[in-house]
Amino acid sequence: MNLVILGAPGAGKGTQAKAISENFDIPHISTGDILRDEIKKGSELGKKAVRFVESGKLVPDKIIIKMMKKIIGNSRTKDGFIIDGFPRNLKQAKMFSSVLDQLGIKLDKVINIVVDKNEVIERLSNRRTCSVCKSIFSENGNGHDGRCPKCGGELVKRKDDDGEVIKRRLEVYEEETGPLAEFYAEKGLLININGSGTKKEITERILESL
Repeated sequence: MNLVILGAPGAGKGTQAKAISENFDIPHISTGDILRDEIKKGSELGKKAVRFVESGKLVPDKIIIKMMKKIIGNSRTKDGFIIDGFPRNLKQAKMFSSVLDQLGIKLDKVINIVVDKNEVIERLSNRRTCSVCKSIFSENGNGHDGRCPKCGGELVKRKDDDGEVIKRRLEVYEEETGPLAEFYAEKGLLININGSGTKKEITERILESL
C-alpha cells in the first residue's frame, strides 16, 4: 500500500504514520526526520536546508524532489510506503506525480488529518523530541522527567517549535500545503480524518477508512 499523510504541523502525522507503518509492515518515510539528520551530520543537503527549517520556511522543491526520488526508487519501498511531511505544495505534488509515473508507482490513498488551529499551537508549544530515537512527548506528560521513556535520551525542544516559528509554520501550511487537500480530492485519493482524540482513536479512524 502506497500512502501519503497530510496535516498541519502538530496534527500528529508522524505518530500516525509510524502506527500505519507497523500495521501494514511498510516503511515510514519522514522528510522532516531525514532533513534533521542531514542537518545534524552537516552534509551538503543539511547545510542548504538548515536556514529554511529553523526559520519555519519550506525547503526548496528541487532539494526535496531529488531526495524523494532516490528514496522511493529504493528496493525497501517495493511493497509500499507511507510518506509524511511531503509533498508540501502543489508544485511538489505535481512533480511527485511525475516521479511516481516514471517509477511506475501509484498512490493508493492520501490521508488528511484535520485538527483545530488552537489545538495545534498548544501541542507544538508543549512538544519535546528525543535527541536519540526521535520519539515525541508532551512537556506536560508524566513519567519522563526530561528523559525519553523509550531509550533514555534527552528530550529537547526543537527550534521550529518556538512560538513565533510555530505561527509562521502554520501560515506557510495554510498558504502552500492546505490546497493539496483539494488537489488529491479531485484525484479521488483524499481521506479526511478527525485528528482530535487519543492516538489509538485516530489510528482506528484511519485504518477503518483504508
